[in-house]
Amino acid sequence: MSFRKLPDNQHEILVRRDRGPHVRLPAQPAGPSMPHDLVHAVVETALGVDDGFWGATARGATFQGFELVTPGRHRRSGVKVLRRGGDAVMDAGLRVAWAYRAWSGLPIEGRGVGSAPLDAEALARTGARPDAARRWAAVPVGGELVWRWGVDGWPGSLVWISPA
Repeated sequence: MSFRKLPDNQHEILVRRDRGPHVRLPAQPAGPSMPHDLVHAVVETALGVDDGFWGATARGATFQGFELVTPGRHRRSGVKVLRRGGDAVMDAGLRVAWAYRAWSGLPIEGRGVGSAPLDAEALARTGARPDAARRWAAVPVGGELVWRWGVDGWPGSLVWISPA
């Protein structure tokens, strides 16, 4: 997957998959420090989650907002992947949101917060976020970060590619 930095704090994602069609997420806001889907990659990798957002994407799942790079007949198979693994994707999403909440300095305990989906040790394993945010900040407009899901581990996962 590649995260390309666009002007005006936007980014786009291109996913080249072994199974299923290649997909792209057109221009989206990048967020205050890095793209949300990059946060998913950091947290899911740190926690060894292979059935979350990126694992499901690698298996051919299609998510709202993503477009087929080459139109084809694969959309229904992507829905099947989510039907079989949707609960795991939702669980991973909660853990990613929790880690992001902690990184952002928001309360992770107390009234109205709910029970933690990550214990202290798991939360500590997600600590690579500052490095990912620095790497994203260093990418010039038109450049991209490339992550090979299931191949790269943290911290060597993000490879900077200069603009064409």
